[in-house]
Amino acid sequence: LLALTAFICIETIMECSPCEGLYFFEFVSCSALVVTGALLLLFSLNLHTRIPQINWNLTDLVNTGLSTFFFFIASVVLAALNHKTGAEIAAVVFGFLAMAVYAVNTFLAVKKWRVSSRQQSSRQPSDYIRARTESREVVHRPEIQRLDA
Repeated sequence: LLALTAFICIETIMECSPCEGLYFFEFVSCSALVVTGALLLLFSLNLHTRIPQINWNLTDLVNTGLSTFFFFIASVVLAALNHKTGAEIAAVVFGFLAMAVYAVNTFLAVKKWRVSSRQQSSRQPSDYIRARTESREVVHRPEIQRLDA
């Protein structure tokens, strides 16, 4: 919601003299909104369970980490090139708020990713041992006759 609000604020600006900072902020807020919205939709509809090949915890971590970084850069650039209009000031404020929320989410995603990676690493050896043990088990089948007998 903060990314959407920042995007709306930046879109209300009618004139700019160095527009690069404004365009960069617009790109960052729109990209973060679209990517986070798509991931939110995937997670809320449980569609991520249909694609187990993707590490979704790592995907969420990368998204929130990059969004934090780019919101910080875009907000600092827009604050430096600010023309003291109300829409620019509001966009900067909402940009920093969005950055803070993404930073908290990045921290939580790191914790979740570490827990899931520990569980996967502790589970792999037992799966390997179980698979080797099952492959060594001999099933006695009387219908199969030995040829060398």
